[in-house]
Amino acid sequence: MNESYKELLVKKDKGTKETLIRAASVVPTVLIGILTLLTGNIVFFIVVIALGVLDYFVFQWTDIEYEYLYLDKEISVDKIMAKTRRKKLMTISVEKIEIMAPEKSYQLDSYRNRQTKVTDLSAGHDLPDQKLYWVFYEGNQKILMNLTEDFAKTIKGIAPRKVFTD
Repeated sequence: MNESYKELLVKKDKGTKETLIRAASVVPTVLIGILTLLTGNIVFFIVVIALGVLDYFVFQWTDIEYEYLYLDKEISVDKIMAKTRRKKLMTISVEKIEIMAPEKSYQLDSYRNRQTKVTDLSAGHDLPDQKLYWVFYEGNQKILMNLTEDFAKTIKGIAPRKVFTD
């Protein structure tokens, strides 16, 4: 039996949106905290505690990593939030993949104009050792992933007519 195991961790970049959300949550907390110190008002203190808890969750939601795990003809994708919480997002069966190719590959030309659901499970751009790959899955889903050459070649060994690494 030919079983392969590969694991890949992709850190999602914090874009402008995430930075603004973090700033918008921290600035009121700091300002009301200063106001609490100046006035000594218990209501402001309770508000600062509530905003601090909100800030904790905002930082959790904006610090994201994706873990791709390939085992036995399946790619399992988990979302890791702030290196503390893990959530299973999806399992991709290699047998149901229509095509997997790098973002700029000519192999995707006939698939580019499809109106399907897009799932972004990537860092948002190419990384030094990882390229963006589009996965067209079950005819109704496009998945964007960052994959290393080794990870893609492992999947190509199972489905050589569906996976392209050019």
